Amino acid sequence: MAIAVYPGSFDPVTKGHLDIIERAAHINDQLIVAVLVNSAKNPLFTLDERVQLLRECCKDMPNVTVESFNGLTVNFAKAHGATVLVRGLRAVTDFEVEMQLAQTNRALMPEVDTMFFVTSINWSYLSSSIVKEAACYGSDVSKFVTPNVVEALKKKYKLLNK
Repeated sequence: MAIAVYPGSFDPVTKGHLDIIERAAHINDQLIVAVLVNSAKNPLFTLDERVQLLRECCKDMPNVTVESFNGLTVNFAKAHGATVLVRGLRAVTDFEVEMQLAQTNRALMPEVDTMFFVTSINWSYLSSSIVKEAACYGSDVSKFVTPNVVEALKKKYKLLNK
């Protein structure tokens, strides 16, 4: 049984992330979307909020689960019996960083390999940061995120702008 892990901060989850999730779920028996605690980032949404948003987005994908974790991704993967890490590539600039991560992860844990998905052209420009920036200024971001994320962004920025 092929178990894969798709790690990320997902702050918030975008349609670009969901495209990768759907495609990875299609070719793996099980996909764990792993929401990480990244001390280098100051997320808009709490860890629990990000997990809940993703669970809502993935509820119709029977072989996808969503969990949170702290620490090294390869340790999380090994603990869950995963042999594949899923990563998305939007642009050439992503490749250099992702290749370095993949090689480091492989050196740390040779039994876990990395599978890259080139982001669909529809979402190649999209990032969570862009979505947050647009939402912060009241733009309609419904073409970039699912309805539950639109509502969560509206609530979050309404609270922040009071």
